[in-house]
Amino acid sequence: MRPALRWILLAALTAAAGVVALVLHDRFGPRPSVPGLAPAAERADLLVIEKSARLLTAFRNGDELLRVDIALGFAPQGDKRQEGDGKTPEGHFRIDRRNPASAYHLSLGLDYPHPADIARARAEGSDPGGDIFIHGQPNGAGRLTTLPWDWTAGCIAVSNAEIEALWRIAPTGTQVEIRP
Repeated sequence: MRPALRWILLAALTAAAGVVALVLHDRFGPRPSVPGLAPAAERADLLVIEKSARLLTAFRNGDELLRVDIALGFAPQGDKRQEGDGKTPEGHFRIDRRNPASAYHLSLGLDYPHPADIARARAEGSDPGGDIFIHGQPNGAGRLTTLPWDWTAGCIAVSNAEIEALWRIAPTGTQVEIRP
């Protein structure tokens, strides 16, 4: 099977799994409670995502608070160029929204795309995409399930327990650096 066809098939299967998980969740179970924010002195001021190492590290004043393994977009190498490319963007962002009712267990939205991403995509005749989140696993997949491969459309995925920890320590405005 050609690589491009394989990625398209993987994206379609991932999307279908998300829809099935959402239907199962909505039909068979309530959402778990949403954790509150940690006290200000315990909150992160920077999240560093190292794509090649598949790691997310949370810092406060240069001190490490948390380190977790991550999954990325289904075509993780390189910077995001356009919607549907399966890449996770690289650069400096901030958390600009928090979604407790996400299709995935909690999600922290990033302020992608930036004006430069929009201008570049326009010049290339494409759409830069958007809705890049740090999130947990698909709802309905089971509390202990963590998909072990790069499966998102460009987001950063962690376990449900880890997104709960990040939810507590990463308020809106937290800086995020995504490295290759």
